[in-house]
Amino acid sequence: MRIPHDACVLVADGRKMLFFRNKGDADAPNLIVEDQQQQANPADRHQKTDAAGQGSSIRGGNFASGGGSIGETDYHQQAEDRFAAQAAEELKRRALANEFETLIVVAPPKTLGEMRKHYHQSVSAKLAGELDKDLTGHPVDQIEKLLTNA
Repeated sequence: MRIPHDACVLVADGRKMLFFRNKGDADAPNLIVEDQQQQANPADRHQKTDAAGQGSSIRGGNFASGGGSIGETDYHQQAEDRFAAQAAEELKRRALANEFETLIVVAPPKTLGEMRKHYHQSVSAKLAGELDKDLTGHPVDQIEKLLTNA
């Protein structure tokens, strides 16, 4: 993938977003960190206090004739989805402020899918590429190499 000079590159997952600016050229990127944000999001088991509830109806039975329960809420995933929506909102703010002309987004498939649901048309218009990989834990030189080879 070619990363144009001065392109904005967002590398995100459900907990962390890193905004880079390419100070190099399209053939030899030099990504410089402009901003980073992170949220604390403990594992789901640390956010729950009770087991899933049992449902009942007015007739005195269960939801279904064979019994049923209310599915457990995955608080960890909910927090990751909210963070992905916040990342899309931050992209919208930056796009409307003309902080970049070209955008590349790198995120794991689930996060990328959630972000896409919230893309504003100003973000979509400036989007030059997406890569569905989790690179938030990689050093910058490896991110540059992986993007260049994608």
